[in-house]
Amino acid sequence: MYKRILLKLSGEVLSGEGKKGLDSKMGDLIVEEVSNVIEKGVQIGIVIGAGNLFRGEDISYVGPINADQIGMLGTVINSIYLFSSFKKHGIDSVVLSKITDLPSVERLTYDAIERAFREHKIVIFAGGTSNPLFTTDTAAALRAAEMNADVLIKGTKVDGVYSKDPKKFSDAKRFEKLTFEEAIKMNLTVMDTSAFVLCRSHSIPVIVMNFFEKGNFSKLVDGDKIGTLVFNEI
Repeated sequence: MYKRILLKLSGEVLSGEGKKGLDSKMGDLIVEEVSNVIEKGVQIGIVIGAGNLFRGEDISYVGPINADQIGMLGTVINSIYLFSSFKKHGIDSVVLSKITDLPSVERLTYDAIERAFREHKIVIFAGGTSNPLFTTDTAAALRAAEMNADVLIKGTKVDGVYSKDPKKFSDAKRFEKLTFEEAIKMNLTVMDTSAFVLCRSHSIPVIVMNFFEKGNFSKLVDGDKIGTLVFNEI
């Protein structure tokens, strides 16, 4: 069983059936799935995107640097929302970031990460990598390395990695497992190349799975084969 997990979620999951905004039902769903896992003694860090608030193409007129900074602040909004959702259910968490100084956000340091885990808190990493031009996938890989995660789990609305978009192509092939080299060579878009390279460098396996099928996250942590495993070939 995994003992320390980095969970990456896209911001779109928080909007539920809507295209934008925050859906309290989705916040509650995330809390339920995560709480079932922390009850097993697992330590969890979370990185969430901001696609429910801003998409790069929607604000492209401000330029890539400013658009990325807006997106980084969007992840802070979503992180505080998750923090509030956990608090509502009596679950301790902390928001850590390097880009902002707000009452609900603490400064991100290695000591802060370890202290939070010792205090049995969920760690929510906000603000991306703290630099523009990097995706939240890369931020997730970076934070996974910083927290010495056993695995990076990317929670999506699909059940794994496919050769092409299964919603558009009926002949799309689902992979049970892939090496990082294979994923990079095939230019699979489920995660960006820099995130794969960072995880490969630190030997952190990646699992892409359907987070929103009830109980999937808990089953995966218990050892069930769920989703697609991307790993370092020995």
